[in-house]
Amino acid sequence: MLPEKIAAWSLRHRALTLVGWVALVVVALLSGMLLDGESRRSTDPGESGRAQTALNAQDTFDPLRENVLVAPKEPGSPPFVRNEELRRATEDLVTTLTGSGAVTDVRSPLADGERISADGTSGLVGFAIAGGEKDLRPNFETTTARVTEVGARHPSVRLSQSGDLSLSTVVDKGIREDVKRSELLSLPLTLVILLIVFGALVAASVPLLLAGTSVAATFGFLSVVDDFTPINSATTVITLLIGMAVGVDYSLFFLRRQREERARGHSIDSSIRVAARTSGHVVIVSGVTVVVCVGGLVFTGLDNFTGLAISTAFVVGLAMLGAVSVLPALLSLLGGKVDRGRIPWLGKRRTAAETSRFWSATARVVTRRPALLGGLATALLVLLTLPALGMRLQDPTPAESLPRSKAAIDAAVRTQEAFPGVVYPATVVLTAERGGPVDSPALRAAITDLDRRIGESGGVLNKPVAVANVDEAVVVRVPLSGAGRDAEADAALAKLRTEVLPETIGKVNGVEFAVSGRTANARDFADRVVERMPLVFGFVLLAAFLLLLRAFRSVPVALVSIVLNLLSIGAAYGVLTWVFQDGHFASPLGFTPYGGVVGWLPMFMFVLLLGLSMDYHIFILSRIRERRAEGAVTAIVRGTGTSAGVVSGAAVIMVGVFSVFITLSAIEYKMMGVGMAVAVLIDATLIRGVLLPAFLAVLGERAWRRDGKSVAREPVPELSSSNA
Repeated sequence: MLPEKIAAWSLRHRALTLVGWVALVVVALLSGMLLDGESRRSTDPGESGRAQTALNAQDTFDPLRENVLVAPKEPGSPPFVRNEELRRATEDLVTTLTGSGAVTDVRSPLADGERISADGTSGLVGFAIAGGEKDLRPNFETTTARVTEVGARHPSVRLSQSGDLSLSTVVDKGIREDVKRSELLSLPLTLVILLIVFGALVAASVPLLLAGTSVAATFGFLSVVDDFTPINSATTVITLLIGMAVGVDYSLFFLRRQREERARGHSIDSSIRVAARTSGHVVIVSGVTVVVCVGGLVFTGLDNFTGLAISTAFVVGLAMLGAVSVLPALLSLLGGKVDRGRIPWLGKRRTAAETSRFWSATARVVTRRPALLGGLATALLVLLTLPALGMRLQDPTPAESLPRSKAAIDAAVRTQEAFPGVVYPATVVLTAERGGPVDSPALRAAITDLDRRIGESGGVLNKPVAVANVDEAVVVRVPLSGAGRDAEADAALAKLRTEVLPETIGKVNGVEFAVSGRTANARDFADRVVERMPLVFGFVLLAAFLLLLRAFRSVPVALVSIVLNLLSIGAAYGVLTWVFQDGHFASPLGFTPYGGVVGWLPMFMFVLLLGLSMDYHIFILSRIRERRAEGAVTAIVRGTGTSAGVVSGAAVIMVGVFSVFITLSAIEYKMMGVGMAVAVLIDATLIRGVLLPAFLAVLGERAWRRDGKSVAREPVPELSSSNA
């Protein structure tokens, strides 16, 4: 078999294998530094993508706009028009910003009644950051400092700054902090779990070393891939934690089997060969399944999903390669030293191969009443799935994603409450159908008519409206009602796109319009995900079925595995909806519910979990098939019991690593952490301990028949029962 051949070669060329792996990691890191060019921009789908493309074609860019909410700190203060302190602070702010040279197009509530809130208590100062691309950051920092200075001169007034650059800055900073936190937490947590699993420091460090180098090499290669396919910052966090979870799992499968064979009296190299023939085979089948399943994301046609698929394929592929090639060479080189650094009370017990009494007893009980207990477990998972029927795909705004303790987020919330839609406006891009400048008297008249229609919309569309020339295009910012990504905002976006714009701008000959902005981007993205979901799900299910059929040559086993995975994923969806959309456990988990689930998460969880959960199924089914000669029930009980140690250890590591997501600041990561951890936990307990034994017991000999012949009677060289 291929895994054994690879391991045998690695054993004969230990030094070359280890040096080659180090060289691969070094080349990856150097290529990332030396060949790292300009990162490719992501393009949104649908109409928002057309607007983005039209803006990117211009020689200049849409000015980044900021807003400063001027409001009293104490409630019950006089309204803005009669509040002298607010008016003095506003005048001071406008004068200071104008004189800084860092802003343009300053707009004041002292001159524009549309910039006074509906309740009359606050005003809104708006401006654009001046300069070219290189000047944006220093000019933004200058404006922030000036706003702070003005605020200090008027202590009774609250100045809250938010806008394009303020929010993107706090989001980028949050992602960087999350990456650091995930690195700081994932490595020690994984090491502690591995110490408990193996009971020895050296043995625990080996999987961590291989997983860490796999992740490092992936990051190096992705720096080059990023020049051709967008790799966003969220992908970095996901790749890190998935790489750690999968890399450690694959090494764990191999290392535990090798230690078991050593305990049975095999020599070091002989035990490595057995581990390669058995666990190595599982690693390759599982790794290929993960890569193929995640590859289904490409069918969405979304470049961010494509980048995520590529990054996951890289890190899983490298982890798989390291487990079947580098790990055998490293274990052979270490020999008996792999058990050094034993932990008292754990080291001796963890070295020996053990059968789990608990899971053996559970499987024994289940096989006696498989229909009853399997039915109860299925009913429980279906019950957990029910909340998912009301799942609403809705991406959070930055103010919904990040905690309000961040100044820019608090400012955005306050500004959005006083001036609905101004923080997340729709961006209407106007261009000429045949190219060239679009601005004209007719277009200006249409924009005036648009402004009138907005005023008559009854609050569905809001003011103030901002208009800017961007090279040959014109950009109009229209505040929408709602919170940016809720049903109200979606309805306002639809009205703007289908009614207001066609009846105003649409009447000007030769002018094209397209709407982007945070609401439009998220809406178009969610629509594309829903549109392509059947194609992606169909591909993943078919690919997983064919791979399982190839691995076990049994249609019933392949179908059962797919059904069980769907049950665990459905239950995870239900828990995810119940917790985050309905708002349960919000305080302990540190989030504020916003009434939805991140649009990309269900699809991503589906393809990844279907691949990852195959680890357990393939490993357990392989152990059961090894014992087919002992009888159907005995094989199920013993196969479940002997696989429990590895599967439990792998599940604890995965749950631990995915739980790191819950500690991160962004609600998207918290959702993914809870969803993935719950799915893995269900898969390693109810699925592994109850439903899989129940299904196999009900099927009996039919589970292992192909074309009327028992698979168990056919030679299975890679899973020889003599090595069980």
